[in-house]
Amino acid sequence: MSQAPQHPRTNPHDDPNVQLMLRIRNGDDEAFTELVQINTPAVHAMVYRFLRNSQLVEDITQEVFLRIYRNAKRYEPKAKFTTWLYRIVANLCFNTTRKKKLATVSIDSFGKGEDAGSFDPEMPADLSPDKALKTRELQQDIETAIGQLPKNQQTAILLNKYENLSYDQIGDILELSTMAVKSLLSRARKNLRYSLRKHAPHRADSKKDGPS
Repeated sequence: MSQAPQHPRTNPHDDPNVQLMLRIRNGDDEAFTELVQINTPAVHAMVYRFLRNSQLVEDITQEVFLRIYRNAKRYEPKAKFTTWLYRIVANLCFNTTRKKKLATVSIDSFGKGEDAGSFDPEMPADLSPDKALKTRELQQDIETAIGQLPKNQQTAILLNKYENLSYDQIGDILELSTMAVKSLLSRARKNLRYSLRKHAPHRADSKKDGPS
């Protein structure tokens, strides 16, 4: 049974992004430009993973950094900068989803059990057309199931599978204990399996689960 990596806690002041934020807090606009350049690719990727809408990526990314700039004077380095960044991205994406009623998060893999098992959408070139079609259909089923998860379950799955964050790091972002994160991910995977069996029983395993 595999487990999410457990990264040791570090001093936030050792984080280069935190050092930039402290400079921004003191009015250094060049530090803000550097912060944006360093973190824009990661924000672009995360926004797209949440919304699956390339037309919104740039607008949401700009709003993320605008919020960072507006709140820089009140910034306190209590954790890694990315913890704060991911929280801002997640909140903005879910607010956008509620307003526009978009299909939200897509994910390429999820576990069965605690952390085991995965779905890999990368299809080998030698797959037969029939198998390739079934693989694409399964990916679409998973995307639909992910979009139906509650907000915290979606966020936890996204951060765990795409960003490869530890339970502790996800807990910092969602403001939950490590045990609560483990429980949240377990419920998310159970709900995904239940949804897949409900909507695509021919591609789901036989174990019975109900929504939680």
